[in-house]
Amino acid sequence: MKKNVKKVLTLALSLAMTLTLAACGGGGGGSSSPNPANSGAQSQGNGSVGDVQHPSASGTTYKVGIIKLMDHASLNQIENSLQAELDKLGGELGVTFDYGDYTACGQGDGSTLQAIAAQMVADDVDVIVPIATPAVQTTMAATEDTGIPIIFSAVSDPITDGIVADMNAPGGKTTGTSDALNTQLVIDLMLAANPDLQKVGLLYSKSEGASTKPIQEAKEYLTAKGIAFEEKTGTNTNEITSAVDALTAAKVDAIFTPTDNTVQSAELAIFEKLQDANIPHYGGADSFALNGAFCGYGVDYVQLGQETAQMVADLLVNGADPATTPVRIMTAESAYINTETCQAIGLDLDQIKSAFSTLGIHVIEITTQQNF
Repeated sequence: MKKNVKKVLTLALSLAMTLTLAACGGGGGGSSSPNPANSGAQSQGNGSVGDVQHPSASGTTYKVGIIKLMDHASLNQIENSLQAELDKLGGELGVTFDYGDYTACGQGDGSTLQAIAAQMVADDVDVIVPIATPAVQTTMAATEDTGIPIIFSAVSDPITDGIVADMNAPGGKTTGTSDALNTQLVIDLMLAANPDLQKVGLLYSKSEGASTKPIQEAKEYLTAKGIAFEEKTGTNTNEITSAVDALTAAKVDAIFTPTDNTVQSAELAIFEKLQDANIPHYGGADSFALNGAFCGYGVDYVQLGQETAQMVADLLVNGADPATTPVRIMTAESAYINTETCQAIGLDLDQIKSAFSTLGIHVIEITTQQNF
């Protein structure tokens, strides 16, 4: 499929595009994220398919399409984990999940995503796994008149985004895993670390639909707490960097970002600025902290990928019906603290651990990683 996708994109590029399709940069390797068994992450939904025994499926090869929105830390973690778990489950079940020829990255471009999804439909894959909300929405449009099912990953608000009708009974042929964020708890973590919190920066991209709800929740919760907020947005790394400069000038005490792909992809470009300004950045995923933010709180994306793979196997091998398969909602009980950033901004790690423990949150210590 990679050759076919490139042909489609070459034509599209010659007409109207400036971006190129790249094979997903994060695939094929293990993740450097902490072991999910130690993270306290949990999922709500059905169990795994580890006990599935389907003799009639033995020896079958299934074509699994994987469409990643863009190449950045969180989504790379999901892709790597998804592929590793598919390999593991394939060995256990005596089948092959062929994703190698059907994995592509949209580089955050709508036209590219459309071309990839169209090619996967032409290749008649058995299932498509789009990673992140825009990739899911594009895939749903491309497969609307087909029988190809969708198992999505990393969709924060599947109902509001029109992806499922109900979390327990999705309807249609689409279900998957959600990385919904507990926004109020993130604000509570800020207050636990700094009881004198006066002003919070809200940093996100308006082009990210998944950020709309948590940002609104943050505004409402901060207002109820009598805490001021400063809102800055951007649609690319340069704009996010400028937004950070503006928040620094506004003298915010901390910055909150939800599960926002645009900001996540810019984290390596902004974390040192925030260190220099002694501003803790709280992101809605562990991968923010792995790329230099002070704190990442949210679901474990390694586990999210594993859960997604289990749903794929359950669908293909066991005949699970997406319409009646509940969306698996991941929850987290751990915060990932970047110890290098913690020291750089003058916070005491032991005091942070103690403060977070009052909220029932366990701290996992990590350091900055450029790639994972």
